[in-house]
This record gives sequence, structure tokens and C-alpha cells, in this order.
Amino acid sequence: MRRVSRRTFIRGAVGTAAGATVAQSCAVVPTGTAPPSERVLVGVIGLRNQGMNDTRAFIRSKQAEIVALCDVDESILMKSAREVENMQGKTPRTVKDFRRLIEDEDIDALVIATPDHWHAIPTILACQSGKDVYVEKPLAHNIIEGRAMLDAARKYNRVVQMGTQQRSGRHFERAVEYVRSGKLGKIGLARAWICHDRPEIGTPPDSAPPPGVDYDMWLGPAPKRPFNPNRFHYEWHWFWDYGTGEMGNWGVHHLDIVRWAMNADCPTAVSCTGGKYVFEDMHETPDTHIVTYDYPGFSIVWEHRLWSTRAIEGMGSGAAFYGSDATLVVDRDGWRVYPDEPAQQPVRGMGSEQHQRHVHNFIECVKTRQRPRSDVEEGHKTTVLCHLGNIAFKVNRKLAFDSSAETFGDDPEANSHLGREYRAPWTLPKV
Repeated sequence: MRRVSRRTFIRGAVGTAAGATVAQSCAVVPTGTAPPSERVLVGVIGLRNQGMNDTRAFIRSKQAEIVALCDVDESILMKSAREVENMQGKTPRTVKDFRRLIEDEDIDALVIATPDHWHAIPTILACQSGKDVYVEKPLAHNIIEGRAMLDAARKYNRVVQMGTQQRSGRHFERAVEYVRSGKLGKIGLARAWICHDRPEIGTPPDSAPPPGVDYDMWLGPAPKRPFNPNRFHYEWHWFWDYGTGEMGNWGVHHLDIVRWAMNADCPTAVSCTGGKYVFEDMHETPDTHIVTYDYPGFSIVWEHRLWSTRAIEGMGSGAAFYGSDATLVVDRDGWRVYPDEPAQQPVRGMGSEQHQRHVHNFIECVKTRQRPRSDVEEGHKTTVLCHLGNIAFKVNRKLAFDSSAETFGDDPEANSHLGREYRAPWTLPKV
């Protein structure tokens, strides 16, 4: 999408569209191929796994053009550039420093698919530079960062969508509508979970970074540590310096559906049990984690087991809503309602496409200036649930949470986990 026409349109549209509701926003999925003058020009930061999944989805949309790629690992950067060229017939620019994409005035929107500790700084800088952002889940590495990202999106009138693509699945929408309809009766408990058999990561020794990797940039604001393969590609999820464990990896998806259906924001209190009970490796985050969130009139429970595939409600991962009249369970393959009366037949709904529709939603909102389905505010609220579960684990006790201040009141130990210390020269940009 060419700069003059798009920028002029966006500046004029922001004021009238800022108050659009999530339910009404960007309902139309674009069809056909947009002419070059109408395509959103996109840069992608972080290209391994989900970053390339997002990139492919943007190209398949026919409404966007990938014009620039960034990754600190040169081998992944070059491989990704070749695939993008093959898919769209144009070669993207490649850089190893994300700041070059922030400075690029030809870019309309950024996809940020980095490790969790690298979500906040690029998102805030992108908002300040007038770019929209599709940022992968969880929204941020900690609560303070998430709040700063939300404030930046609002201050600079940017479209910021979190990559919780289940929000765009039609069958998830229908399940949420059913929960809200009252047909389940009074809901006293909702739960979300994942039970799978992750391989142990072992205890390899520290080593030199692979050739072509800018390891200092990869660390960024995180503490300086020797390179270790277990703190690098994907396995960074299990180290507090960079990731948020399985809560921020999978919990954010299913807790988002629970929070959406229950119309729930922050809990009044959180408690948990769990630990590293089975794995004998370098994991810092728990391999077993059960979190209880207290709300007026109901509770939400999260559970993960990284060493057992024994399902809950017949699903390896999903969400369930237990009502006085019936129970609804939902996962990515569909949803079903089990009435308490044996004579009644279950209600069933098939699964639906999620990721491509989620990307379409973001692109359309970039054009219309409406708020996307997984708007940054919704993403922040859901990500806060994940952080609360992790903080309760770290302090090993029940915590009361002040949602208006987003603090734990007069609890210095718990409050010390709301943010992080940044390694110089990096700082969290002021909003």
C-alpha cells in the first residue's frame, strides 16, 4: 500500500473509528488480490516457527506484501527470504537489526514473532513511528511491559493485534455465544488446560553462538549470559529471562477463550500449586502447574502437564465451562455441549479456520482503522492472567491483585515480579 494514499486516509479515519467494538470490527474477509496500491506493506521481525507461519498467511491473504525481514540468525533470515521470494515473486529486504524496520517509512505494519522478552520494545517503537503491529502471544514478557504496549497503541492510535488466532475461529465465536446465552445454567467453574508429552531438553554445556548469530542482539534487555542451545531456538520458552513457560505459550490461548466467554477481566486473587516434578533437565519453568483464579461468583482453573498425554474431557488441550444445567467443552477441532439430563442429546459444532482469518482481520483493520478481534487491550488482560499464575508460582502463596493499579498492593515480593531490570543500553521506551 503506497504511503501517501494510506497515511492520508489513516490520519483522517482514526478519530471516527477508535471506538469501534470488537464484535463489529473488521467482519469482512478480503477476497481476491488487492492491486499493488492497496496492499499493506509488511515487515516481519523473528522468522523461526510462528514468524514464518504468520509471513505465509500475510502473503496468502493477497492483501499484503512482505517487503522486509529481520532475524538475528543469518541462516534463518536467508532461508526465509528465499521462501518469501518464491511465494510472492518479489525479494524482501533483509536486516539483522529490527530498528532498521522501525525507521523504514515504506513499511505500514510490523509482525513481531520474537521471543517474549523482545515483544515490548519493538511494538512501542513501531507505534511511535506510525506503524501498526501484529505481535505474537503472549503480549509481553511481564505486566509492566504489557501496560506500556497498550498505552502506546492508544496514545499513537495504532492497530495492535495479538496472535491469539482462536478469537477468529467461527466455532470459538459460536461456543462463546452459547456460554453467554445462559443455556448452561449458572456457571461456577471454567477451566483450561494442555496435557502433552514434551521431550526433555537435557543439560548441554555452554558454547559459542552459531556462526551468523548476533547473540548480543538476541539477548537484548535480558541479562548477559553465555550462549547455550537450550536458551536459544524454541527452548527459550522454559527460561524466565526470555519466556513465560507453558502458561504464556499455550495457556494464553485457552485462557483467552475462557475470559472472553465469561466476560471476565482480572481476578481478585490467584493461587497455584506445581513445580518441576518430572523433568530432570534445564527447565526453569514448571512442568506441572495448576492455577486457580478467584472471581465473584465463579473460579477459573488452568492446568498443564508437560509429561503426560492423558486428556481432560477427552481433549489434550481446550476449555470447559461447567454449568448447573450442562457443560460446554471446546478446542480447535470443535465444541460440544453435554446436558446434565441423560435423555438430552449433546450439541456439537465442528472446528473452523483460525490463523488465516486472524491475519485477514488485522489487515482489514489496518485499512479501516477499527480495532481487531484480539485488540491489544484484550491481549493484555489475557496475558496478565498468565503472568499472575507465574508470579503465584514464584512466590509460592496466594496473592490478592488490584486490577485498577495492576499491582499486588503492599506486597513488595510479588510486586518485584511486575517488571524487569533492563540490560544497558536497552530501556523500555517512555510512552
